Amino acid sequence: MLKMLVTFSFLLLSIPGLTTASEIKISDVVAALETPFKAETRRSEQIYDFSANFFQESLIASIGRTQRGEGTVRFKFDAATAQGEAPAAKFFWEYRKPSVQEIISDGLTMWVYMPENRQVIESDLRQINVQQGENPVTFLSGLGNLSRDFSIHWGAPEKVESGDYRLLLKPLKASQLIQQIDVVVSEKSVNRWLKKHKTGDIFPLLSTLVTDANGNRTAIEFRDVRVNLQLKDGIFSFERPEGVELVDPAEQMSF
Repeated sequence: MLKMLVTFSFLLLSIPGLTTASEIKISDVVAALETPFKAETRRSEQIYDFSANFFQESLIASIGRTQRGEGTVRFKFDAATAQGEAPAAKFFWEYRKPSVQEIISDGLTMWVYMPENRQVIESDLRQINVQQGENPVTFLSGLGNLSRDFSIHWGAPEKVESGDYRLLLKPLKASQLIQQIDVVVSEKSVNRWLKKHKTGDIFPLLSTLVTDANGNRTAIEFRDVRVNLQLKDGIFSFERPEGVELVDPAEQMSF
C-alpha cells in the first residue's frame, strides 16, 4: 500500500528581525503564507511553480517503523484554482529512494507509476478528494485557501528554534488522512510581508508535520527550492509505457 502523507521540514538560519511570535498577529503569518498562491494576487508577486529536492521520513505508528525516502518534486499552481474554477495544481513527485517511483498529476488525473513492478495506478483526483476529504497528496494545491479549508491556531511553541513561525492546522471537513498539520512559515517571508507587503520571491512554507487519526506521521525536507521557473505543462502528464499494467486504485491503495 502506498502512503503519501506529505509533510515538510526545512530548517533555515534565523533571519534578524521580529524576535517573538507575540509581536505579530497570526493573521500576518497566514497572509504571508497564503498570498503568493491567491488568484487575486498580482502576477509579479505570485508563486506559480517551484522545484526542489526533498528528503522524506515517515513513521508508521502501529509497528514503530520509520521509512526514509528522497527525490525531486515539481509543482505548478493554477491561480484560478483559488476560486474553485479550475483543476487542482499539477505536480510530479519523483522518488529515488527507498524505491524508484513517480507520482504525477495534470490536475485532473493522478498516476502512481512503479517501474520496478511494471505497474501504474490511475485515479481521478477530484474523486479522491470527495471521498477522502483533505488529502496530503493534494495539500500543496490549496496553499492559497488554507484559512478557508482549515482552522488555524498558533502552534506550540509559536516559534521554532530556527526563529520561524509555527501554526497548527485542522481540516474543517472530515478527512481520513489528515488529523492535523503543523506548519512552519518562514520568518523572512513574514518580515517581508509586514515591512513591504511583498511576496513571490520567497517560498514561505518551510515545514509541515501531517498526523493522521492512527498517529502516523511523515516529514519531508525541501532543499534547493527554486520558484517561478516557467515549468511546462508537458512535465505533468503520463503516457503508459508498453508492457506496464494499469491497476485499479481501489485494490492497491487508499488515500
